Amino acid sequence: MTVNVVPATAESIAAAADLLAEGGLVAFPTETVYGLGGDATRERTVARIFAAKGRPRFNPLIVHLAPGMPAEEIAIMDERAQRIAARFWPGALTLVLARAPGCPIALLASAGLDTVALRMPAHPVAQALLKKVRIPIAAPSANPSGRLSPTEARHVVDLLGEKVDLILDGGKCPGGLESTVLDLSVPEARILRPGLVTAEEIAAVLGAPVAIAQAAAALTDRGGAGEIISDEEIKSPGMLASHYAPKKPLRLGAEAAAPGEAFLAFGPNPPRSILASLNLSPTGDLVEAAANLFAYLHRLDASQAHTIAVMPIPEIGIGAAINDRLRRAAAPRP
Repeated sequence: MTVNVVPATAESIAAAADLLAEGGLVAFPTETVYGLGGDATRERTVARIFAAKGRPRFNPLIVHLAPGMPAEEIAIMDERAQRIAARFWPGALTLVLARAPGCPIALLASAGLDTVALRMPAHPVAQALLKKVRIPIAAPSANPSGRLSPTEARHVVDLLGEKVDLILDGGKCPGGLESTVLDLSVPEARILRPGLVTAEEIAAVLGAPVAIAQAAAALTDRGGAGEIISDEEIKSPGMLASHYAPKKPLRLGAEAAAPGEAFLAFGPNPPRSILASLNLSPTGDLVEAAANLFAYLHRLDASQAHTIAVMPIPEIGIGAAINDRLRRAAAPRP
């Protein structure tokens, strides 16, 4: 299998922009995870993204913009959206907003809904690519639907291979978790997917508590940042009960590995598995743990273990997003 992987340079970024403008698919790094990019205004290109990922057509895509691109031509940016964008863009926050009149984004990218999900990434390679191509780019995580997200170029090679026209290798993604998704298409702001931007940070900007929506099958009493509510309409990536899954089953809340299990630890001096052990953060740093989560799950998934046991992660700050990914990864597979 020959996969076109190139280091991210000015020349390769320009070539990638030309590919995107021609309707091609390009995987590129962001500060969260690697995205599978395609022209968000072309229905055929968006359909290629869904086909490459094996993604359900009811699951919308996030559209990425370069700094300076007019979001108002794509979505209705009310006063709340303008405040949030001014604080968190560029960055790891996606806004779900009502589509603007004449919105150029393919309806398939919105899964036929009257909303659109927008983000402005902060990663220098992503920004350089978006500035060069100057079109909105739909870019879900560069992995098969429901599988572990890629945080390194080699993950994209292993997961999608020749389904991608070009992979820009920009090294390891620093954040390691997908963006927070905030729904502002409704009167009460709500988080559809926890991520690197926390509910507390958003509430501080909005001056009001932020609700947290989850698929009904995945409801848990997490407490803390806001009320947990049920939301059956899939308006954002990452809302399905089973998602981000390795091939091996996960056992959560483990204090130690049982025989035949790999062990994903957190904090100082944890026990070890004789098969395979990795520590998300020996110092208990949740930011470090988030950055390592998917990369370490990829490595343990390649071990000889039959199950991956995972130590408890504190349900505070970014820990809420880490636990969200782990619960979905451990959920029964469809």
